[in-house]
Amino acid sequence: MSADLARLVTALAQRARAASLVLATASTAKKNAALEKLASLIDASHFELLAENQRDLLSPAAAALSVAVRDRLNLDPDRLRHLAASVRAVINLPDPVGEVLEETTRPNGLRLRKVRVPIGVIGIIYESRPNVTVDCAVLCLKSGNAAILRGGKESFHTNTALAALITQALESAGLPAGAIQLVPTTDRAALATLLKLDQFIHCIIPRGGESLIRHVAENSTIPVIKHYRGVCCLYIDTAADPKMAEAIVVNAKVQRPSVCNAAEQLLVHRGIAASLLPVLGRALVEKGVQLRCDRDSAAILTQAGLAVTAAIPADFTAEFLDLVLAVRVVDSVGAAVEAINRDGSGHSDAIVTADEAAARQFLAGVDSATVYWNASTRFTDGFEFGLGAEIGISTDRLHARGPMGLRELCTYKFVIEGTGQIRG
Repeated sequence: MSADLARLVTALAQRARAASLVLATASTAKKNAALEKLASLIDASHFELLAENQRDLLSPAAAALSVAVRDRLNLDPDRLRHLAASVRAVINLPDPVGEVLEETTRPNGLRLRKVRVPIGVIGIIYESRPNVTVDCAVLCLKSGNAAILRGGKESFHTNTALAALITQALESAGLPAGAIQLVPTTDRAALATLLKLDQFIHCIIPRGGESLIRHVAENSTIPVIKHYRGVCCLYIDTAADPKMAEAIVVNAKVQRPSVCNAAEQLLVHRGIAASLLPVLGRALVEKGVQLRCDRDSAAILTQAGLAVTAAIPADFTAEFLDLVLAVRVVDSVGAAVEAINRDGSGHSDAIVTADEAAARQFLAGVDSATVYWNASTRFTDGFEFGLGAEIGISTDRLHARGPMGLRELCTYKFVIEGTGQIRG
């Protein structure tokens, strides 16, 4: 790695740290003004943003992507309108900075308050999806954090165009341009430097494939918040409503198969497998889904005239990110819970049933960041959870779990007020 590149990345981190100290005390009104300006700029820049996005889509890097992953990269007018709407949604959210979490007065008269404050500087490492550039920028800004964004080479031109709008919005509100910065190179060596700058950067959040996330986690001297994979599971219980089950299964797998909250595993109770699996199988196959089945589910679906693929063990722990679904038959709710805890990734898992006792057993027993009863796993999303957007979905346990919004981008400090007390 060249010394010039190392100096460039280090200087970027130094600017971010300086900006973070300004943002930590910036007023809500000033932060919201920057966000409103950004939303307006996105609305007014469709032509330019779509042109840069086309440059990325026509690049050799994009040509190597699967169809499903290319969909993540693609922007269109509807997605840009949604992007601007997500910025405005964050404006309407309460500012978490300064919220008093706990308050007490000690016997000696000292008044202690536990107050929510920004983390500081957050590095976000991500692939493909240019909307992440805006989602992460606005959440960091509203929560008083500076952000360093490092997108993938396949979306470099789109990300650069969006980052320019973000800089313009910051400056229009009188906030430092260093508050949100895009690493201005696709050189992988820049990431190596970034991950070692723990004197300036306080948290790293990687978003992308498992190989990227493992690389970041294994090479960073900065704390990392992550999820490695989105192996999301649907369990159809014996008391499931058939039409509801079909709608949820199809939505969870097909609505957008390339994202981390799409279903990858289908488990069906043996008591209804013979009658319901063919219905579910036909609905999925009609949508282009390839079914990879265990012996029991393959026998049922083959007898129903459906073409299936025999699963191998690795299929039951796989994140396909495509129109592929692993299918198996289980004997009970307990067996489903055991299989999900063993083979899933702790991301998002759902049960479909009219039996409340079965649902409660599932919700309590599945050890995942989000668990659902009679709803699609596709709702594991910051916007859908009312967070405005998300900076990522964590399957870690410290300090955040599930979709990370404004509050999850804060830590706290103790503020103590006295009247001259000294310790004896």
